Amino acid sequence: MAESALTNSPQRGRIGPILASVAGFIVLLFFAMWLRLVPLEPDPVLQGYLQVTTGLLAFVFAAVTLVRFQGTQDRISLILGAGFLLSGTILAASSLLFFQFQQEQVQLRWAPVSWWVSRIVLALLFVVALLVEHFLPRSRHPRREIAGALLTVMASTYLITAALRRLPPEVSPHPGAVFPSPQQLLPAGIFLVALIWYRRRLELEDSAFDRTIYIAAWMNLGAQIAASQSQRLLDSPFVLAQALTVTSYAVALGGALLDNARLFEQVSHLAVSDPLTGLANYRRLLDVLEAETERTNRNGRPFAVLLLDLDGLKKINDTHGHLVGSHALNRLAHILRIHCRAIDTAARYGGDEFALVLPETLHDEAERVANRIRAVMASDPEYPQLSASIGISIYNGHGERIEKLLSDADAQLYYEKSRRGKRHPTSLTPRRRAQKA
Repeated sequence: MAESALTNSPQRGRIGPILASVAGFIVLLFFAMWLRLVPLEPDPVLQGYLQVTTGLLAFVFAAVTLVRFQGTQDRISLILGAGFLLSGTILAASSLLFFQFQQEQVQLRWAPVSWWVSRIVLALLFVVALLVEHFLPRSRHPRREIAGALLTVMASTYLITAALRRLPPEVSPHPGAVFPSPQQLLPAGIFLVALIWYRRRLELEDSAFDRTIYIAAWMNLGAQIAASQSQRLLDSPFVLAQALTVTSYAVALGGALLDNARLFEQVSHLAVSDPLTGLANYRRLLDVLEAETERTNRNGRPFAVLLLDLDGLKKINDTHGHLVGSHALNRLAHILRIHCRAIDTAARYGGDEFALVLPETLHDEAERVANRIRAVMASDPEYPQLSASIGISIYNGHGERIEKLLSDADAQLYYEKSRRGKRHPTSLTPRRRAQKA
């Protein structure tokens, strides 16, 4: 019984949101049907501005997704960006029909058709993006594909504009029916297919971009359900559909911006961190040392540098394998990370060599830190047992160079290592490390 309950719990977790979504759309449908009875004075200018706003949001979203595609080579970003760009172009162009309402009233009858076409295009490209993402998830030539996508958008815009002239301009072929505008259910059905498929992607990639795209697709589906209740130009259901569409574009744009910010933060972190241990790398260590020397030169407060060399890493690799050796480096990195103050900087700047920068620290305090690190390593019950040779250097603000500071710590480190009979002749000095880097 317990196993069956555990087995059914994930299914219940999936069925719950589906039932909630179905209930929400039923409520939305009845609300849109009730809105058919609510009189609303048409305001073409306001609707024109809504169209322009939606188009601008689509343009910005397309630009953000193209940047995301450049960094991730995720084709779904490229195709969705092209879809929003094409949809936004159609909406922005159709806004002119609303603004020209005062001069040529008949032109306004084409506005719902262009809105419907933009929804069809976006829904279809949702499905196309999922198809391409399934068979060709990553791009090898992102710049060429971006250029091809932009040319496709330009050609598609021209063809769709030409095709609009042959479409019937009526907004509601069946006024008074249960669905006065049944043509709006076509993009709704395509959005529903895309939603079911996109749910599988969310199980693999749960990013802000994917979550908000999923929410935006649901809102577009709701917009089409509301639009299917529209009986005349610019009535209440149509305005509700417009509002849901604008909101969905804003949600999608917000998610794309948040995800791009996260990606940029990750790239910035990787540029200054060691990929194995997550500590600062050699470049970041030099930046910290330069900043600390400048601060000490200003306020006269010394800082300490600890250099650590993991003992016997080659023996660990030869005896237990390189995976255990890499884990040993991570064990030492973890010890440095959790036994540092917030203002300290731990870095890995060589194969088995680490550094610890302690701002506003005297030699006695640095010795206590070194002894604490040795004690933690000695009490670690995990096998193999780890130990490290540690050298200390203090910068007192006398204009010494960073190389001299590291060289003094390195000399003390290898003095300790040689005294314990564990010196490795092949180890590199700080100057040779810098030349090698």
